[in-house]
Amino acid sequence: MITLRRSEDRGHADHGWLNTYHTFSFANYFDPDHMGFRTLRVLNDDRVVPGRGFGPHGHRDMEIISYVLEGSLTHKDSTGELQVLEPNMIQAMSAGTGVIHSEANGSKTEPVHFLQIWIEPSVADAEPSYQQFAYDPEEKKGRLRLIAGPDQNGPERAAVIHQNAWVYASVLGNGQALQQPLAPGRHAWLHIAQGNINLNGQPLEEGDGAAISGEKTLSLAGAGPYGGELLLFDLP
Repeated sequence: MITLRRSEDRGHADHGWLNTYHTFSFANYFDPDHMGFRTLRVLNDDRVVPGRGFGPHGHRDMEIISYVLEGSLTHKDSTGELQVLEPNMIQAMSAGTGVIHSEANGSKTEPVHFLQIWIEPSVADAEPSYQQFAYDPEEKKGRLRLIAGPDQNGPERAAVIHQNAWVYASVLGNGQALQQPLAPGRHAWLHIAQGNINLNGQPLEEGDGAAISGEKTLSLAGAGPYGGELLLFDLP
């Protein structure tokens, strides 16, 4: 079964410095029918103007992944990390027992567009940790590039999270296709980060999402004039 979540049906807030869309309930947006999907709790699509950002704030017991599409994002937290995140980089923070962090547009002239993702951990009160690394953008073209998962020694470098969930990124050109099996008892969420993607023949556009359960195989194909970029979450 595939249940679509269209871009225009998401929660939305424009604060001037921040233009944000919420796939699931978050902050002042509350929808009891969209509180998350399985262990995926938050998927925010954020655009921040130059020189602005989120001031210091706290998190605990959450796996937080940031995925930059355009621009740069400066991260600072109470574990001592100070990093700049750009496209084709992975950033993941395990909040665990508690962490204070801030995020800001790393540029004074260009906006930043990024996805903020929260996944509920399978264990509470873990030691807070932070991971960031870059990868070659060719690694996600025409294939699913693992960006986060539970394995310390997976097939390719990925952020390690405290949950039996795998997160993949992919860029598919127009007509470029791939298939991904979905194991029995597993579920998936697909988010279209940019462009156009077809899921099992159904057209999806930027910002669209899909909850997937009971499907044996996912057929993904780039559509539209340029194809698209996607995130796929394989969830318990």
